[in-house]
Amino acid sequence: QVIPGHDARSVESLCWAAGERLFGAGLGGDITEYDLSGLGAARGADGGGGPIWSMAANGPGTRLAIGCEDGSVKIFQVVPGGIQFEQNLDRRKGRVLCLSWHPSGSHIVAGSIDFFRVIDVASGQTVQRIMVNHQVEKAKRECVVWAIALLSSGTVVTADSFGRVQFWDWEKGTLAESHTVSTSAALSLAVSEKEDSIVVGTSTGATYQLQLLPVKLGGLEKRWVRTKPFQFHSHDVRAVAHSSTALISGGLDAQLVIRPLMEKVQKKGYDAVLRKFTFPHRRLVSCARKARLLLFQFSQYLELWRLGSTEETGKDGEVLPLCRMPEHLVQLKSKGPEHIYCSCVSPCGTWIGYSTASRFQLYRVHCDGDGVSLRKV
Repeated sequence: QVIPGHDARSVESLCWAAGERLFGAGLGGDITEYDLSGLGAARGADGGGGPIWSMAANGPGTRLAIGCEDGSVKIFQVVPGGIQFEQNLDRRKGRVLCLSWHPSGSHIVAGSIDFFRVIDVASGQTVQRIMVNHQVEKAKRECVVWAIALLSSGTVVTADSFGRVQFWDWEKGTLAESHTVSTSAALSLAVSEKEDSIVVGTSTGATYQLQLLPVKLGGLEKRWVRTKPFQFHSHDVRAVAHSSTALISGGLDAQLVIRPLMEKVQKKGYDAVLRKFTFPHRRLVSCARKARLLLFQFSQYLELWRLGSTEETGKDGEVLPLCRMPEHLVQLKSKGPEHIYCSCVSPCGTWIGYSTASRFQLYRVHCDGDGVSLRKV
């Protein structure tokens, strides 16, 4: 399924809440609930803190926390038919780029630039503020905390722009372990349900797995060990998820990769196969074969091109010299903020149609000599 985009609705974060309800938030400053049957925005609410950089739901999915540009963290209750503002937590300077709830719902950690803080939900007060780059000698660059997780043991895990995954004891405010996984930024992290494995995505396109393993065989003392690097993406890995049997990553190369954890998959079959999905799955180019025209679909406009032609003949696969170059005939801009969902050119090349989430447009194409004109029908 595809929910079409909208200019005023950038998606910085998505989360499931109250079972099967999907919420999104972005730099427009609104929290949007999506209609999964109608594939559109069902309803929205203003976050009240400027652009929203992060959002997270608590364990039962009854409350949403949002992190805003103005440094505030706000909590909304998920109620039938929408969401309701509940409380403002302690506000500090600096945009809140990532959030994570404690499994019990008692605390929230919020990552910003150069620091993160632990907030007690009941009182709304910051109980610990930890600088993440004080141990770097004369740190000239700012350190961005891109992703954060609060484990049930009270350990805070951060992924930052220096390529480090760090483990903190938040009660003491001390650094327990630090792993430099990449020479560039670590952008995303996800923790397994048992909290014994972590997957990290980086800006080089690599994903890494860290596992909590005993220091000595049969011993009680455990440490985090970087076990597996995977290079399946060519660009930033902005999103990762950790299921019980696989590591899942999504990158700016428009690929979704599902990497099975072989020790967790007993039988050979579909679940044991590395799966790569490239997007989009819908046709963005349509062809008018008789008229030798191609229609290209972008999010806010369409482009109509005439194919080049040749007078030579050859075998299949050969590149032939062109006597006429491909020609850009017209650009058709869509009005309004909604993105184009689908489009088509008729086989004879005289009709163009496209639709957004709420309207359908039909145009008549007139080719007179070299020029092209469109008439809205």
